[in-house]
Amino acid sequence: MDLRRIFTALLLLLSLTAVKAQNDFVRGADVSWGTEMEASGKKFYTTSGQETELFALMKAIGMNAVRLRVWVNPLGYGYGAWCDQADVVNKAERAHEQGLDVMIDFHYSDFFADPSRQKMPKDWSGYTFDQVKAAVADHTKEVLTALKQKGVEPKWVQVGNETTNGMIFDHGKIDWTKEGSARYTNYVALSNAGYDAVKEVFPDAYVIVHIDNAYKAADYDGWFYKEFKEAGGKFDMIGLSHYPNEEYWDDNTKSGVASNTNAANSVKTLGDLFKVPVMIVETGFKVQDADKASKVMYDLFDKTKNLPQCAGIIYWEPLADGVWKPDYYTTVGWGAYDMGAFTTDGKPTAALDTFGDGSTAIHAPLATSNHDEAAMWFDLQGRQTTTPTKGLYIMKKGQNSCKVILP
Repeated sequence: MDLRRIFTALLLLLSLTAVKAQNDFVRGADVSWGTEMEASGKKFYTTSGQETELFALMKAIGMNAVRLRVWVNPLGYGYGAWCDQADVVNKAERAHEQGLDVMIDFHYSDFFADPSRQKMPKDWSGYTFDQVKAAVADHTKEVLTALKQKGVEPKWVQVGNETTNGMIFDHGKIDWTKEGSARYTNYVALSNAGYDAVKEVFPDAYVIVHIDNAYKAADYDGWFYKEFKEAGGKFDMIGLSHYPNEEYWDDNTKSGVASNTNAANSVKTLGDLFKVPVMIVETGFKVQDADKASKVMYDLFDKTKNLPQCAGIIYWEPLADGVWKPDYYTTVGWGAYDMGAFTTDGKPTAALDTFGDGSTAIHAPLATSNHDEAAMWFDLQGRQTTTPTKGLYIMKKGQNSCKVILP
């Protein structure tokens, strides 16, 4: 055996023991409302009308993963005991029983966190910065340990939700009055506390840092992740939200809008820049126009599923029908969410059709005349290399290919 074969064999061994491989394109759904909907009397059915358990239905549709959000103390906030630790463990167990991979999405809040709203959990009010940092670590470890005790190992963990402006305001808010990475100091400290806590419980989990507006996430050399990383921020995967603009969802000529073309460009560019997989962890379209939603989703998959940089797509709260809403929404004067993908009688719409066609993002990355069984390595541009170093690669062995991150 020549030196090249010895080297690739050693790397293959490392990849099997210390490296997480992305073998399948993720086709998932965030179904965090599921148990709350069930408690309100909602039932779920196949398109043919057969009543089916929620997570079994996700699998039947063609999903291979679910995303579940975690709030710190939603009951104390006034929402109710949904998406707290006990609820998320229950849902994760049910998903695991169906063979679905699990993503845990920590909001580090008692209610929804997004770019404009990253409210401190009520139980943490009055904490110093160091106490908040410790609370992030403790909360993360507590939830993940509860999952571990039930035999559930999340494949991905988000440390914060849509943290484009930071997390846990005001302690972890990005300071836009400063320049460059100096803006991120406190946010990075809190995010890294979450990252380290995840690795303490599940060393192999991908830790995701997630922002909104996929259509412009790669602007200015991936400005957010560039400065986040320069400030010492750690992440294994990039997560993006992408809600296609109704008017421009399939327009190759419009820049600066939430088109699928621009989102796909961001996925590719960010993957190339930071050498990590990129996943669209939230997407959706108007539930009232299921046929158009189906076209939009097929278009999004067509533009991303063959990108080596793209790890997959997750539909956000498809169970919503535009009518049902949490009781708390009435309290705060909110209407029903109208970008789900189910009918009012509990059946999936055509918007989810593309989640069941079995396509994969992984195929032979480059034609080669070398047909031996040794592992071969390619960068994200499809160029073969015999000396892969740290970062994201495509490994080909025989007829099988997979994305591999070398530590």
